[in-house]
Amino acid sequence: MRILLIAEQRQGKWNKVSFETLAAAQQLATETGGRLVAALPGQGIRALAEELAGYRLDEVLVVEHERLEPYTADGFTLALRQLIEREAPELVLLPHTYQVRDFAPKLAAALGRALLADCIGYRYENGRVVFVRQMFQGRTAADVTFAGPPPWLATIQAGAFRADQLERGSSPAPVRAVSVELSPEQIRVRPGELFREAKQAVDLTQAPVIVAVGRGIKEKENIALAEKLAKLLGGELAASRPICDEGWLPMERQIGSSGQTVAPKLYIALGISGAIQHVVGMKGSRTIVAINKDPNAPIFEIADYGIVADLFEIVPALNEALEQSASS
Repeated sequence: MRILLIAEQRQGKWNKVSFETLAAAQQLATETGGRLVAALPGQGIRALAEELAGYRLDEVLVVEHERLEPYTADGFTLALRQLIEREAPELVLLPHTYQVRDFAPKLAAALGRALLADCIGYRYENGRVVFVRQMFQGRTAADVTFAGPPPWLATIQAGAFRADQLERGSSPAPVRAVSVELSPEQIRVRPGELFREAKQAVDLTQAPVIVAVGRGIKEKENIALAEKLAKLLGGELAASRPICDEGWLPMERQIGSSGQTVAPKLYIALGISGAIQHVVGMKGSRTIVAINKDPNAPIFEIADYGIVADLFEIVPALNEALEQSASS
């Protein structure tokens, strides 16, 4: 199987979900005995492409054009359509990021193909790939496969695969420049500010550490405890839906099916019961620590470390220990 990974960078910086998707692509290429090629669109991206070439890949394609920076859905769709038609992959994998969500449906429509979005896994059986997608806010999962001819397009959910399981190449993969044709009149939109730079907004998907609060925090004033812990750990503050519905934290800090999906290295859940709507947004975290007074709270079913205790005793002690460690 010929697999094409579309990696994502913005303003010269990687989106880490690209490497999680690359991990999925490497595993699939191994199982199918296929060829794996990565493509990187943008401008001034040669150094990033050479960094990408250090991983186990058959080739890295540099799709460079002045009209691909800044990003627009028009530009990326036109460029990637030319690339896909020229390279003829059977499967195109993309990270399920804000940017990909913007252009991938348009790209699929331009190619006349279907798009499977937000996949959390796959199986390779009887010579075909079966993807797994969550349904009904994570209450169940569906097996989905493509009925039509290739190329097939699928996006991989953040946290579904682990970037620390990536394989390095025995030698750098060859890097090849690919030319595309784009004219000014084809770019019909002007991009605004990036989501992570918008006023009072935060992209939690890029945070290495997240401290999240739920109903157990009791009062808005108590959130300062969790915020202090997040800062001491170099992370971000987040919340379950009830906290954001109350207006105690802005909606962009909500984790779950109606908020952001994250997969940090460390996720600390404070007073969060573990409703399925919240869990689907964070269960891909590498290490989950839950603090809750209720020993039967569902959050303990997915936690790597569970502390059955009053968070108002544990969190101040953690903050004090971290402050002492920082000053020593």
